Amino acid sequence: MKTVILAGGLGSRMREETEFKPKPMVEIGGNPILWHIMKLYNHFDYREFVICMGYKQEKIIEYFIDYSTMDQNININIENNNTLSFENKITGLEDVRVTLVNTGLETNTAGRILQIKDQISSGDSFMLTYGDGLSNVNIKELVGFHNSHSGIATFSAIKTRSRFAVVETDENNCVTMFDEKAELENRINGGFMVCDWKVFDYISNNKESFEKTTLKNIAGEKKLYAYNHNGYFQPMDTYREAKELNQLWSEGKAPWKVWNE
Repeated sequence: MKTVILAGGLGSRMREETEFKPKPMVEIGGNPILWHIMKLYNHFDYREFVICMGYKQEKIIEYFIDYSTMDQNININIENNNTLSFENKITGLEDVRVTLVNTGLETNTAGRILQIKDQISSGDSFMLTYGDGLSNVNIKELVGFHNSHSGIATFSAIKTRSRFAVVETDENNCVTMFDEKAELENRINGGFMVCDWKVFDYISNNKESFEKTTLKNIAGEKKLYAYNHNGYFQPMDTYREAKELNQLWSEGKAPWKVWNE
């Protein structure tokens, strides 16, 4: 089963880094966050990746191979430690096959997925995630849950903490609870999804949002399922979050690191 990674966005909320590189290439502990995401899937023996590029795609290409023509897809096969010059750059990824696809600068998330349709064999399911989120989700269990139901798509439903203080008051507006880091009652879509081939039927053009249109329409037909993940999840939306992730890594406390060295 292939893993599709959405890595083409502008990353406008962390310009300190993304002025020079796409967000998936922002480093955590000396490796791009893209590497960490691929490493999670690789740990669970998933080895085929399709990376949907857009903004500053040349930086992703340069990471994998010294390649100067940017107007075509690149199939990179590094199985069995063959002779490609970038092998030492992705130490820790075993027997992987990476396909880099230029899905356009202005393309929305659903449009990027539609553009890699020919990379997925007809009728096959595929995994899908974003190039800026880290988690210790059990990918094997996620796929098993998806295969257990008759829906079209499954997403990892994450419990998260509020960015703001959560308060409760009594009838006189006297505060009875004040929690700066309260866990929100409702879950969010943390990415780490599995989709059937039929998901392509729900995307009509490059301008559509996968989250606001595709998944909403699938949910309307009661064909969207949530896999509850109670473990770690952290998006890297801001420069501050990137620094915090780097600190966790440097202290040997990275919760998303489920693999052994």
